[in-house]
Amino acid sequence: MRQITVATIQMAPRLAEVEANLERMGKWVEDVCRDQKVDLIVFPELVTTGYECGVRFADLADQVPGHVVNYMAKRAADFKVHLALGLVEKQKVESVIYDSAVLIDPQGEVNTTYRKVHLRGEERLAFRPGYRFVASETSFGVLGLLLGWDLAFPEAARCLTLQGAELLCVCTNWERPHVNAWRNYVFTRAVENSLFVAAANRIGEEYTYNFFGNSLIVGPRGEVYSALDEEVEGYGLATIDLDEVRKNREDTQLLQVRQPRSYREIVRMY
Repeated sequence: MRQITVATIQMAPRLAEVEANLERMGKWVEDVCRDQKVDLIVFPELVTTGYECGVRFADLADQVPGHVVNYMAKRAADFKVHLALGLVEKQKVESVIYDSAVLIDPQGEVNTTYRKVHLRGEERLAFRPGYRFVASETSFGVLGLLLGWDLAFPEAARCLTLQGAELLCVCTNWERPHVNAWRNYVFTRAVENSLFVAAANRIGEEYTYNFFGNSLIVGPRGEVYSALDEEVEGYGLATIDLDEVRKNREDTQLLQVRQPRSYREIVRMY
């Protein structure tokens, strides 16, 4: 068995208060890891800044590595845990910023940086889209990172699955009234790819959005390992066996019986 313990953090970031959010994130890592061995902690999307920052995102953006990553890397190394979290990333050309996620390993090193591909609504005014999905090798298995609306696109999760992903870490800011869509997408991505999904959704209100939480950890057969209540700050915790992914894929032949030559329309521009 390849058992790992995964936590999803459900919190309400303070809008445009990076230092306050980092302090709270560090405290969450301490609280989760204090009483048990945890292998991976997943935070929400844009957890260091909040969502409705508009033009302020440019001032709040940070390089990778930079202050935000260095702060959380120290917590990862202190507690020997992988951390997945969302942030605003800037390049050396500071006018170019991304809605990004990073995976930090237990040595405090950046394993992977992912830039959100599917931008929604006003996100397109603030961020430049990413263009690729990259699965990440870790000490316990292969992970994939997704952000927010990426979850609505089956191609995103399937690309990571075909690269060997056994667990999707989804950092999100899903808002009301889309609770049913959120749940359906999480379960569908897990079952259609026969993998685990650890999806951390934020809570709280901003100017025009109300975020509902309901963070989930779901298995390759649609089993619920952890489900947090809506609007409640806290964390979900589950011990999962990544060998279940391989076993279920062998039982169903889900990937082996694919017919890529019949799927050409999928990659055509609309």
